[in-house]
Amino acid sequence: MRRRLARSAALPLAAAMVVLAAGPAAGQTIPTTPVPPPADPDAPPASGPTKTKAKAIGEAGTALGMVRLLPQAVPTDAILPGAEEDLPKQSALEGGFGLSNAQVDSEAYLTYERSIASAAPAGVAIGGNSPMPPGSVTQTALPDNEKPVSTGINAPDNPLVNLSALNGSAHARWSEELGPCVGTMADASTSTASASLVNSIPTMPDLGQLNGSDSGAEEALSKLGSFADLGGMLSGQRTNDAKPAADGKGSLVSAPNTLSTRSTVRLVDMPGTDRKAVESTSTMQVADINILKGTPLGLTVKVASQPTLRVLSTGKAETSKVEYKAPVLTIERNGEELFTLDAANPTADIPVGVPTEGMKKLPGYEQVKDAPVVGDLAQTMNDGVKALNDTAAKKVLDLGVLRLSIAELTKRGSEQAEPFKGYQQGASARLLDLQILPTQKLKSMLPGDAAEKLPSSLAQVSLGEQIARAFAPTGGVDCSKPEPAAPPEGGGAAPPAGPDKLAQTSGAYASVPIFWTGTAMLLIGAVLVAVSPGRRGGSAAAAAPPKPSPRPRE
Repeated sequence: MRRRLARSAALPLAAAMVVLAAGPAAGQTIPTTPVPPPADPDAPPASGPTKTKAKAIGEAGTALGMVRLLPQAVPTDAILPGAEEDLPKQSALEGGFGLSNAQVDSEAYLTYERSIASAAPAGVAIGGNSPMPPGSVTQTALPDNEKPVSTGINAPDNPLVNLSALNGSAHARWSEELGPCVGTMADASTSTASASLVNSIPTMPDLGQLNGSDSGAEEALSKLGSFADLGGMLSGQRTNDAKPAADGKGSLVSAPNTLSTRSTVRLVDMPGTDRKAVESTSTMQVADINILKGTPLGLTVKVASQPTLRVLSTGKAETSKVEYKAPVLTIERNGEELFTLDAANPTADIPVGVPTEGMKKLPGYEQVKDAPVVGDLAQTMNDGVKALNDTAAKKVLDLGVLRLSIAELTKRGSEQAEPFKGYQQGASARLLDLQILPTQKLKSMLPGDAAEKLPSSLAQVSLGEQIARAFAPTGGVDCSKPEPAAPPEGGGAAPPAGPDKLAQTSGAYASVPIFWTGTAMLLIGAVLVAVSPGRRGGSAAAAAPPKPSPRPRE
């Protein structure tokens, strides 16, 4: 009886051991996501070892124009606690148009990100967060591209920007053998026939919040109209789908002629060596810029020279440099030159105010219109202008300043050890900055909370914004051909040998011997049960006749 119990329990115990051995392996298995294969079997791999010796990183970007509402007013989001306090603040709304960007990175993980050229009709960032703009023209390498891609692009609907006949071109190149040693690695450009920017400034304070210090100021503010439309000088947002007029009338800034940008990254020769330097260049072409077109107080900006930003990195700080061809801007009104903006005089402030009733009582100023006074000129009822004398200028309620500035060049360079040892040089510049700044008088007229939240700049329009960055290894970029790998002795390329041992990435590997031990015990137990003989003497007992019971039934 005991032997029968042991034999009947052998099979369940062996099976239980197999289950217990497999349990830890199943419990410790970590699922992983394999790297997906390329959709095109002939396409190069997503990533792989770099064959070339050449290493280079560069970027150039150019924007025809940028519009910023409440610049430096929104804190930057950060995932680290307290990090947002150390980061610069962002604009509440930032939009750009005519964007061209060229990027090169020999250390990029993905092979098709070694060279990227893109031309976008427009882009927008809200609180520093920027989605991908539609309608962009982009070309990447690898694989190499012999010809650029060029097409007309349509700008998305934007209530603050109106563009016409926008075209874009992008060309990205990269060699599988020589890497960046192909001359111009990334080249992107945009052009537009005309542009009109900002027909309303929604960030301007509501006139209902303003309280004049005297009855004359209150009356002047009540007759001004909407402050967001600058008292009628801007066309404003009459409907939800309204946008600036194509001819520029009613817009803060407009450009009637062709504007174009170009951004390139390439390798150039260095004297005394066969190695190369990384050069990133941003250029822009523009002829005339109109400010407040269609009003008697409109200004015309004549661009006498085209801005060009060039950044060169040789791998050493002594020979790396930044070159900037600063523009010369001449500001005119009705053909009369008012002032010039150049490197010696980069900034000009034009006050913007409201005429009070006291001005209209002065002799010769009875016909002054209830419209903003720009500089020393006031509008008249017959759409003319009237120059202000010293007495009349004191009767203007100044609420803002129209600031024009150029040549805001910023450059920075540093030694770098990662991803390779070398020198990185960067710079940024702007053709023309137009800012609307509030005055202390405007701040004093706002209630306490609104006055504290009033930013230093209400709106900013930048034309010709340029950036460039170049990073070359110490000694320059090595464009020599890589040496072929030596074949193994015995001739012929031998297949790569597998590793001696596979990496054990989980504790489940320790359960494999236990699993096979349990399986072997199960098989041995089954064999023993099959070959085990019956109870000793069983056959003889079956043949012998039955013996009578010592106690027969009664």
